Amino acid sequence: MNNRIKFYQSIKFKIALVFALVLLVTLEIVGAVFVRQLEHQNLSTFTNQVQLQSYVKNSLITELSRSNKTLANRRIKTILNDSDSSNAAQIQVIDNKGTIRGTNQVNNQAVVGQKTTDNDVKNAIYNSHKIEKNTYDSSSNTRYYTLISPLIKSSGNSSTLVGVVYTKANLDTVYRNINSITVIYLFAASIAIILGLLISIVISRAITRPIEEMKKQTIRIARGDYSGQVHVYGNDELGQLASAVNNLSVRVEESHESTESERRRLDSVLANMTDGVLATDRWGNVIIINETAASFLDLDENQAMGKSILDVLDIRKDYSLRDLLEKPDELILDFSSDDHSLILHAHFSLIQRESGFISGLVCVLRDITEQQRIDQDRKQFVSNVSHELRTPLTSVRSYIEALHDGAWKDPKLAPKFLKVTQDETDRMIRMINDLLTLSRMDSGTQKMEVELVNINELFNYVLNRFDMILKKDEHPEKMYTIKRYFTKRDLWVDLDTDRFTQVLDNLMNNAIKYSPDGGVITCRLYETRNKVILSVSDQGLGIPRKDIPHIFDRFYRVDKARSRQQGGSGLGLAISKEVVEALHGQLWAESVEGKGSTFYIALPYEPLEEEDLWDEV
Repeated sequence: MNNRIKFYQSIKFKIALVFALVLLVTLEIVGAVFVRQLEHQNLSTFTNQVQLQSYVKNSLITELSRSNKTLANRRIKTILNDSDSSNAAQIQVIDNKGTIRGTNQVNNQAVVGQKTTDNDVKNAIYNSHKIEKNTYDSSSNTRYYTLISPLIKSSGNSSTLVGVVYTKANLDTVYRNINSITVIYLFAASIAIILGLLISIVISRAITRPIEEMKKQTIRIARGDYSGQVHVYGNDELGQLASAVNNLSVRVEESHESTESERRRLDSVLANMTDGVLATDRWGNVIIINETAASFLDLDENQAMGKSILDVLDIRKDYSLRDLLEKPDELILDFSSDDHSLILHAHFSLIQRESGFISGLVCVLRDITEQQRIDQDRKQFVSNVSHELRTPLTSVRSYIEALHDGAWKDPKLAPKFLKVTQDETDRMIRMINDLLTLSRMDSGTQKMEVELVNINELFNYVLNRFDMILKKDEHPEKMYTIKRYFTKRDLWVDLDTDRFTQVLDNLMNNAIKYSPDGGVITCRLYETRNKVILSVSDQGLGIPRKDIPHIFDRFYRVDKARSRQQGGSGLGLAISKEVVEALHGQLWAESVEGKGSTFYIALPYEPLEEEDLWDEV
């Protein structure tokens, strides 16, 4: 911005050039008028001197009227010699028949008595009018003035052309005088132009000095330096302009500070907003985007700048910029992929001036993925609860109606109907209890009675119970074997014994349910650097890969018909996950379809020395 300006580009040169051009044009116009008037005046004086006097013309008319041509010619010669013809180069008297009757040139008397060959003379005789013109002889580089004056004899009311006087004078003397005066004028004009140019440079420097200072000050203002001041040389227009620049510098500094403060505040607000914000110009190109919006859209901020908002939001197929400007609306944008889910709520509003001119758009993006998931889960939950309760209630109602219709009298059917009714009622009671448990855990009202527990003994206790059930049942529906791989070291973990026992029961019940008859259930317990890992593996049908992420959802079943037959409510794994996470642990599953499943529990663990254990006791 502060590039050095060449002299011919500067305002000094332009002002001086304007002065010089004005002076040059003025002198040229004055010179042209002056030379033109001088030429006209000199030519007018010269032509007056060349023309013959009236009495000479009258004498020539008298002689041309004589019948004795010889006498007349001698007298014409005498008249021409006596006339003042010092400025005339040549004078000829020609009668009305075109015959030359006399000339003032001594060396050219032979032309007397001959016919004239000059066409201008013939035209003058024929038309009886005067001919006056300037001619140029290129061979001799000489200008001539030619005058052909008719000689008319008047007698009464009639007039007769008796001849013409042909005058041809050399104009070189006249133009030499004019040229001499013109050269003098041009020399004087050149000196005046040079002096005027010098004076204009001095004046332009005086004018442009405050302008130069103001330019430097504006450059400093543009760079953000508001410290300088322009010197005020006077109270004229430039002085007032300098004062205005100084005031402008102060105002710009105040405005810049205010703008910077607002910009920093806006940047801070945009950077810390949980919602994404995009702003566009009037053509729909993004000019502002905060980090949240860039993160939502998986774009770099610089990459999004200047792009159309239709492309950034990937809505060009469904909407045009005119649609957004004329009817700003709320849109639900789904950016979900196989890796993650992302649903955004986009709210558009116009950036509009008081005059009504629309200068852009503002789009606010809110992540409603969790809200959508919760709404979907709520709908699914209501649907599942309704379905799960409707099935046993329908069954109970059917058996009760059968008993009411007389089946209670049948000693074989009545006990079976009552047994089914009792089983379905117990199933609904278990489901409602599970729902209440989940509800209390979701609301945070479920208290965890945490104590330091030897998890080796607790896990063994649960497994021993399942072994005992198998031994007591003389005719079990399914045979199974439990294998244990435990670390020999006692592991003490903070647990709620009752809740964690419920988790282990759920995992063992699922393993037994889905294992084939005679299957092996493998249970492991080991420690890592800061965690205790428990696992329960079965040899069942396994879980399809697509179902693994959903098995901990409420009422989710991989094999719905089989689970319902076995009395499952679809809430056991959901409760287990809530309990484990409440204990700051993790619960996950690994499965290969057709080869069985393994459920893992990881709990936080800090090894305790024996004295620490006694302190706890």
